[in-house]
Parts: sequence; C-alpha cells; structure tokens
Amino acid sequence: MPRWQANAPERLVLAALDLFAEHGYENTTVIEIAERAGVTKSTFFRHFRDKREVLFSQETMSTVLVDAIAAAPADAAPLEIVASAIEAAGSEFLTPTRRALGARRHAVIAANPELQEREALKRLALTADMVEALEQRGIDPMTARVAAELGSLAFTIAYDRWADPTRDAASSNLVLEAISELQAASSAALTGRGASFSNTA
Repeated sequence: MPRWQANAPERLVLAALDLFAEHGYENTTVIEIAERAGVTKSTFFRHFRDKREVLFSQETMSTVLVDAIAAAPADAAPLEIVASAIEAAGSEFLTPTRRALGARRHAVIAANPELQEREALKRLALTADMVEALEQRGIDPMTARVAAELGSLAFTIAYDRWADPTRDAASSNLVLEAISELQAASSAALTGRGASFSNTA
C-alpha cells in the first residue's frame, strides 16, 4: 500500500526533531526519519540532501530577504533597507506558531558542534545574498557588507531570543529591537560612550 506523502517536508522536519531529541542527531538515520514521517526514503531525498538539511533549508528565507531589499524605496538608507528585509523575514519565520518548533531546532543545534558550524555557514550565505542584493541597488561593496553584517547579527539575536522557551518573546518586535540595540552599541563603540568599564590608567 503506498504511503501517504502529503506535507512531506513538514512531516520530515517534525519526525527528525522527535528522533534527534530521543536518540541524538548522530544516532539518527535518514531511513529512521522517513519511517517516522510515514514516507519513503526516496521522498526524503526529493526534499533534502541529507539529514542536516532538515534543519537548514534556507532557499525560502534567502528569497524573502533578496525580494525585500529589491522592493525597498529608492531613497532608503542601506541599513533601513536591510532592516525592512529582516523584518520581513521575521514576520515570515519568527511567528508564534513556529516558535515551539524553532526552540526544538535551536536545542538540537546547540548540542552538536557540527550543526553549529553548519548554522554559521548558513548565516554567512544569507549575509552574502544580502550584500549582493544591496550592490545590485548601486550601494558600494563596503557599505553593503557593513549593513548586511549588522542585519544578519540583528536577525541572529532576534532568532535566539525568539527560540528561547524561557523568554516571553513578542516576535513581531524582536527584529526591530535587535536593530535598535545594535545601532546604539555601534554608536557607543565609535564614541566611547556607554562603556561598562572605567579607564583607570
């Protein structure tokens, strides 16, 4: 009897997270994930290259970021453009209904150095996508890189807070709050104000 394969990607993600929590990432196989999800091994590989990609599929987020950068007003400043892009990504991905899943994913990655490295590479790739999109708007490469790096860091901060089950996070404001905090920190770093230590020399 053929297996039911509706919503296969979502089923595979949930199955993988269950198995990673039960047996650990390293002790879980693709076959076990497919069986838990009620799909075939070939169906798994139609959606994901390997078991890591269950946690790291990024094509959709990249599309959201790049499209939002392209759609920003022509007179917007580079950081404003990036802020609107990552706010759009936050509205799409950092939602209340996704939060429990995000917390489980976060916990799996935090427990595995290999996955932490993959998460860092994913962030670098998304940052590079934003840099390219900004340059296509005519922004010079250095400015584009600084804006994209700040935006990427803001999204990482927002994501970590959103995925933290101990926080009462209002996800709709997390991205903007992180950007505001980074702007204040950057200003303090440039002016020397706001330091948490005193110079006793």
